[in-house]
Amino acid sequence: MALKHFRPLTPSQRYTVLSGFDDITASKPEKSLTEPIKKTGGRNANGRVTSRHIGGGHKQRYRIIDFKRNKLNMPAIVETIEYDPIRTARIALLKYDDGEKRYILAPNGLKVGMYVQAGVEIEPNIGNAMPLDRIPLAAPIHNIELQAGKGGQLVRTAGGSATIMSVDQGYAQIRLPSGEIRKIHAKCYATIGQVGNLEHENISLGKAGRNRWLGRRPKVRGMVMNPVDHPMGGGQGKSKGGGGRQHPVSPWGQPAKGFKTRAKYKPTNKFIVQRRKKKK
Repeated sequence: MALKHFRPLTPSQRYTVLSGFDDITASKPEKSLTEPIKKTGGRNANGRVTSRHIGGGHKQRYRIIDFKRNKLNMPAIVETIEYDPIRTARIALLKYDDGEKRYILAPNGLKVGMYVQAGVEIEPNIGNAMPLDRIPLAAPIHNIELQAGKGGQLVRTAGGSATIMSVDQGYAQIRLPSGEIRKIHAKCYATIGQVGNLEHENISLGKAGRNRWLGRRPKVRGMVMNPVDHPMGGGQGKSKGGGGRQHPVSPWGQPAKGFKTRAKYKPTNKFIVQRRKKKK
């Protein structure tokens, strides 16, 4: 996928780097596989803001993605590669031999006209979904299930891929993009290949307005607020937290650096072989 750079004719174009969309083959989605999304503005059912900095944005429709890949042993042809406004990855429209259509995450290298399928006794090709114990070691995978039949939950963002390290005693050891090595039941399904749209990480929005189009409202640093609004607010000039050297915290006082939020005795701790790499 090529990136699109602009001549700096305006201040925003100087820094804008966008996707060229040269991998997109259809401009309109399959209408039967979309549903409306209601804007919440970050508010819950009581009307209170529970997630800040959300609001506005362009109207969107949700694309229904087949994360389960439970249509087994039936080939499907890739009809289109499409843009999804909700996620960073591209999506592929599949048409099965019985006429049913479904969306999947488009892995890198998947082209229109190729065939993919899901099952146990199939070839480990790009876009095929198989149990972890059937996938060759060291093969890149994505859309990984944590519970068999629940649907893929891990590694679904653009450019993401995990690796199978080993399979032993009914569990596969998977190296995740974060560097964490985790045990997952060998009968859980995963899709072969790396998630497409690899250049997404190099995109630069270029101006504040483009963030508003995406439904992201402005964020204000706590240090420039008043003491009544934030624990780090107040003080004379650029003081760190009300005149004293306080550690950065959230508006509700939770430390922002080094504070572990994962439960100490979480039942799934036994499946984590190695924690993700810490930044030096």
